[in-house]
Amino acid sequence: MAEPAGGGACSLPREIREQLAELELELSEGDITQKGYEKKRAKLLAPYIPQTHGVDPALQKEPRNQTPAPAATSAPSSSKYHRARSGGARDERYRSDIHTEAVQAALAKHKEQKMALPMPTKRRSTFVQSPADACTPPDTSSASEDEGSLRRQAALSAALHQSLQNAESWINRSIQGSSTSSSASSTLSHGEGKGTSGTLADVFANTRIENFSVPPDVTATTSSSSSSARPATIDIPPSGIVKGTHKGSNRSSLMDTADGVPVNSRVSTKIQQLLNTLKRPKRPPLKEFFVDDFEEIVEVPQPDPNQPKPEGRQMTPVKGEPLGVVCNWPPALEAALQRWGTTQAKCPCLTALDVTGKPVYTLTYGKLWSRSLKLAYTLLNKLGTKNEPVLKPGDRVALVYPNNDPVMFMVAFYGCLLAEVIPVPIEDAGGQQIGFLLGSCGITLALTTEVCLKGLPKTQNGEIVQFKGWPRLKWVVTDSKYLSKSPKDWQPNISTAGTEPAYIEYKTSKEGSVMGVTVSRIAMLSHCQALSQACNYSEGETIVNVLDFKKDAGLWHGMLTNVMNKLHTLSVPYSVMKTCPLSWVQRVHTHKAKVALVKCRDLHWAMMAHRDQRDVSLSSLRMLIVTDGANPWSVSSCDAFLSLFQSHGLKPEAICPCATSPEAMTVAIRRPGVPGAPLPGRAILSMSGLSYGVIRVNTEDKNSALTVQDVGHVMPGGMMCIVKPDGSPQLCKTDEIGEICVSSRTGGMMYYGLTGVTKNTFEVIPVNSAGSPVGDVPFVRSGLLGFVGPGSLVFVVGKIDGLLTVSGRRHNADDIVATGLAVESIKTVYRGRIAVFSVSVFYDERIVVVAEQRPDASEEDSFQWMSRVLQAIDSIHQVGVYCLALVPANSLPKTPLGGIHISQTKQHFLEGSLHPCNILMCPHTCVTNLPKPRQKQPGVGPASVMVGNLVAGKRIAQAAGRDLGQIEDNDLVRKHQFLTEVLQWRAQATPDHTLFLLLNAKGTPVCTATCLQLHKRAERIASVLYDKGHLNAGDNVVLLYPPGIELIAAFHGCLYAGCIPVTVRPPHAQNLTATLPTVRMIVDVSKAACILTTQTLMRLLKSREAAAAVDVKTWPTIIDTDDLPRKRLPQIYKPPTPEMLAYLDFSVSTTGMLTGVKMSHSAVNALCRAIKLQCELYSSRQIAICLDPYCGLGFTLWCLCSVYSGHQSILIPPMELESNLFLWLSTVSQHKIRDTFCSYSVMELCTKGLGNQVEVLKARGINLSCVRTCVVVAEERPRISLTQSFSKLFKDIGLSSRAVSTTFGSRVNVAICLQGTSGPDPTTVYVDLKSLRHDRVRLVERGAPQSLLLSESGKILPGVKVIIVNPETKGPVGDSHLGEIWVTSPHTASGYYTIYDNESLQADHFNTRLSFGDAAQTLWARTGYLGFVRRTELTAASGDRHDALYVVGALDETLELRGLRYHPIDIETSVSRTHRSIAECAVFTWTNLLVVVVELCGCEQEALDLVPLVTNVVLEEHYLIVGVVVVVDPGVIPINSRGEKQRMHLRDSFLADQLDPIYVAYNM
Repeated sequence: MAEPAGGGACSLPREIREQLAELELELSEGDITQKGYEKKRAKLLAPYIPQTHGVDPALQKEPRNQTPAPAATSAPSSSKYHRARSGGARDERYRSDIHTEAVQAALAKHKEQKMALPMPTKRRSTFVQSPADACTPPDTSSASEDEGSLRRQAALSAALHQSLQNAESWINRSIQGSSTSSSASSTLSHGEGKGTSGTLADVFANTRIENFSVPPDVTATTSSSSSSARPATIDIPPSGIVKGTHKGSNRSSLMDTADGVPVNSRVSTKIQQLLNTLKRPKRPPLKEFFVDDFEEIVEVPQPDPNQPKPEGRQMTPVKGEPLGVVCNWPPALEAALQRWGTTQAKCPCLTALDVTGKPVYTLTYGKLWSRSLKLAYTLLNKLGTKNEPVLKPGDRVALVYPNNDPVMFMVAFYGCLLAEVIPVPIEDAGGQQIGFLLGSCGITLALTTEVCLKGLPKTQNGEIVQFKGWPRLKWVVTDSKYLSKSPKDWQPNISTAGTEPAYIEYKTSKEGSVMGVTVSRIAMLSHCQALSQACNYSEGETIVNVLDFKKDAGLWHGMLTNVMNKLHTLSVPYSVMKTCPLSWVQRVHTHKAKVALVKCRDLHWAMMAHRDQRDVSLSSLRMLIVTDGANPWSVSSCDAFLSLFQSHGLKPEAICPCATSPEAMTVAIRRPGVPGAPLPGRAILSMSGLSYGVIRVNTEDKNSALTVQDVGHVMPGGMMCIVKPDGSPQLCKTDEIGEICVSSRTGGMMYYGLTGVTKNTFEVIPVNSAGSPVGDVPFVRSGLLGFVGPGSLVFVVGKIDGLLTVSGRRHNADDIVATGLAVESIKTVYRGRIAVFSVSVFYDERIVVVAEQRPDASEEDSFQWMSRVLQAIDSIHQVGVYCLALVPANSLPKTPLGGIHISQTKQHFLEGSLHPCNILMCPHTCVTNLPKPRQKQPGVGPASVMVGNLVAGKRIAQAAGRDLGQIEDNDLVRKHQFLTEVLQWRAQATPDHTLFLLLNAKGTPVCTATCLQLHKRAERIASVLYDKGHLNAGDNVVLLYPPGIELIAAFHGCLYAGCIPVTVRPPHAQNLTATLPTVRMIVDVSKAACILTTQTLMRLLKSREAAAAVDVKTWPTIIDTDDLPRKRLPQIYKPPTPEMLAYLDFSVSTTGMLTGVKMSHSAVNALCRAIKLQCELYSSRQIAICLDPYCGLGFTLWCLCSVYSGHQSILIPPMELESNLFLWLSTVSQHKIRDTFCSYSVMELCTKGLGNQVEVLKARGINLSCVRTCVVVAEERPRISLTQSFSKLFKDIGLSSRAVSTTFGSRVNVAICLQGTSGPDPTTVYVDLKSLRHDRVRLVERGAPQSLLLSESGKILPGVKVIIVNPETKGPVGDSHLGEIWVTSPHTASGYYTIYDNESLQADHFNTRLSFGDAAQTLWARTGYLGFVRRTELTAASGDRHDALYVVGALDETLELRGLRYHPIDIETSVSRTHRSIAECAVFTWTNLLVVVVELCGCEQEALDLVPLVTNVVLEEHYLIVGVVVVVDPGVIPINSRGEKQRMHLRDSFLADQLDPIYVAYNM
């Protein structure tokens, strides 16, 4: 913390300083909120701050955040310790001045260039910990609003000027205008949000992007869906692109990058920055020739030919000095306790301290003996009955004691040993993994203290809660008053130590599972003997123990060896260290202690506080045992501590680092040195060599050196060897790093209950290079990596658990943490809390760095720190970081003593529950093993493909429906060529036959139409068109009606008058700005002479709200058809030929193209006939339709089919379902409908809304067993997951599993496939996704990796033929290929209706020929969809084998990436599965970058969790690197009326900066 305003803290009284320190602590522990902290702090400091007149103290406080770190060093001494322990202190375990210099030097190389990494964009609310100045309202009394914002701007520009200096290697020259873009982005990401007027972002957002290859914009209106709830039925062409642009021209060229059209928007400038960063060459340069191999081959990183290899001879095991035999060593540890307890009862054994660090209780040897005896007796005799004791010797017992109660623990531990039961000390209750340990050890009994028991959570009836994953436990309180005194004649059984288990020490593995290391009685005894000899303990010495006394060195020295040697241990609990960090030094001074057991953090804390105590002396210490001396960074802590405390009498030779592990116990310890002897040397190793597992003295670059100190010699009586960490335990060479293995009687004997893992760890026989065993002595793997140096000194360079193996090179997590801390972390990282681990993504390990962010860190500081850390790690360790995340302070899972729980952190990261507040992903830099991009083989013409297919025996992929000519259909309808004639004939023949029935939300018919009524109504409308509209035959008329019978009548009225109807979806009254421009566009493009509509809609079209969206003065004539005069029509128009135009069908495609197609009278007739034949429709039939009636097959079914076939259509407007979800299904059930048609949106509504209400449906009597076909009308790949879940859900109310099917149509032909009543059921196949990307179809088994389930899109209609064609060469392809579906049929549309008569496009899409082959004479229409044909085993109606057509996706939508073809839906399916909070997802590409947009339905804190998950899944399943991840609110992804995502529209909104995203992450 920087000092309060006013003359620094030296002027503050001591008690105020102490209270401030307390506050700091409360904040850091999370006991108080940031706000509470600031309030209390301000209150304490108020009397000492000189008030500047009229300035808000909040503003005065503000400069604190910007205090440069260096200034802190000159701060007055007294508060130094408070500051250093505040949020800014970095974790001194890793403190190294050498390393900090190295990092600074590495970063200095990069100072030449400005940083051009695009900073993520985030919405203010997401980032909970806002920087002080974003929260501080400018104080009106002293400064105007403007100055406040100017100050902020100035701060920003200053921040940008000293912006990130960056590596040449990282980024080619910063782009022109990068500074502008980042200032715009930072303004936006800094508090103002959208309100910042005049920022560049706004200028950009309003700039239109024009593309000059497109025909001029017809509409000149931009539309953006502003309402947050997704309006279910909006078709929005993004910028009025009318079909008439060449289909082949890829629309992604619409926004060209660097060299093309400049794209003005904040987003695109950032993307440009991103692209510039990506031009940086990757480490292994990718080879530039590509093979079109069938299987994509993942690049295997080739070993670097120049990498260092070990050259030494094979090492020989190193022996420690022999374990001396001392005459009075006891036969067992319990015997030592008996001896001292009976002969030296008054001698102190253990002193406990209270929270302030004062001694509170001393346990003597006599007390320890008598109380342990009482406990042993109680355990064996008083818990059960005589015949059924609860405990037998050899049973395991859990010891649950708090860290501040060593006395109770010691009694319990020795009580168990005397009772011959096996103590298992564990951390405080609650962890699930601890439960696993208890279960595997078969523990049913837990010992604890009364206080601790009271603190455990209870159920209502007072029983202790059963913790998750824990076995049922009986709790026993061991306080003295509850123990029975043993009878005089009772004596414990103390036998000579053997190999039976003494106690179990738990350890947490890298994956987070907890295992118990079993220590035998003989090992426990031998280990005490070895430690006594190595440390030269003598009776009566005092030792100070700051470590956890329940395990590791704290237990071995402070609880076991001390009893062996009658030592006196002073136990300093961790909680005391937090409030009084100097307490252990004071204990050493007061008690003239000879030995102290500490970790580097205790050295560091003592250094921070030492100025408060000038007069302490450490001259009594002969050993300062640094138990994490195995940590490579301990060397600098030891040096710093020595330099500070040497003047207090600390002897240099007293510092004794040691190396320990739960399995091997003490591996090595430096013996106390002789005064005056030279101190042992240091090893300065090359980091690069270490990553290859080789010891090389660092010569080249001092930035990448690691300095390590020795941890002394092998333990007395022990033997050590170094073996390769993975594979068989082959002995290493002398200059090779490996895992340290120890052989002696003093190690653990097994992992309790886990025999398999035990063998590989505790019974290792080393082998030589030939693989034959060396000796027969078993060794124990210690889990430490290191080597034996000159003079048999042991050096440790890391732990197996912290090992990150990336592309075959080994890195140490601790080293990377240290590098992160050396990058000026003081402003950003909270208390130096950084976790590093690796996750496996795409066939390699990837490094993830997670740090806690200080509450007061600003966005810019954090981003700058993150970028610099990436550079530093890259430069020093030569490894890329995959993901760097900052999380709020105190939010990472903690270990019991407050460290970061790495495995839980990793688990949170992988399941998306880490909730970062900042994140940077760098997949582009570190994923270097992607398969080679594919290049299309040049020179293979279509003819040779054809010949190849024939030679391979593959048939040409084509299929056809039944032949229309052969179907006898004696219906009278055949003799009529025009639909108008059919209607007139029906009005005469069956005037009262009801054709249409319209239902409202309650399910009651609101309107019906018989043949005669419809005919009469159509006549009236035709006469109005003549009279009011003065229209001539051939004029276009727009019909603007809600779904209903009025629309049908108006349509037929137009035909009667000879006008050309154009049905258009009416605008949405609540959302005119988004929906009206589309109406206007269709009116303009179709050159409509008149609009027919209802009175309500007419008023809406002319309203003031409408005027805000479009020009309402220039509408054509608007006629409302609500009150029509009864007037006979003189005559009904009859077209001269059937080829004449009947109607126009306008629709917005998923790519945002507005297209109108022309349907002739003959096409209408053929279409209705094909549907009638396929579905067996005739006048006695009823069908139910729940679809939008404005275009495509939906329109045909709603308006035309009933008139043609005479069946009755029950019409259900889809919007009615929003108020009554049951409407559609209850109608079908009530009317016993056999055939029903719906859209995906309706099906989804029912699946989501009624999925959990099947019982309600049953209760209402809804039964779907009558349904023979339920057809989803669509123009896309069948959504098989939706149709399957719909079938499964409603199976219980009688829906047949065979009923649901889908149709397929496109713009050129609205109905190509439709399941119909006869013919085989729809088939499904699993295809290989990887092959599909190569345009090949390979069938695989269900459950195969990377398989995709596809369903046939219904049966091909009568008279329709399809063929699969290569879209580039226009040659037909074989069965096993994916190609474009071409179609020929009598009901194909006759062309596009456009303002520009683009003949070439017409010819290409409607009348095109194959480049060769038998079918080359036929005229085909191109559907624009990719698919394939597969011959099945089923029999078609014609008796031949049935050919199934599978639709894979729209050609316009496909993404060409890395030479392969991807379908957006496949990537979206993967992404949607990754996290429960992803509601919807859409992907598109821009400038070869893949952009993924996800809708977040959870809380905004989860937004950043999605970024790594999305990146991982797309990489794993699709071999693609995501460029940008955009997290938005639900409902932002536009969806059209057919339920299809409009990805291009989304893309345009994104680039125009109109999405208001929660977060945008630019992956680097």
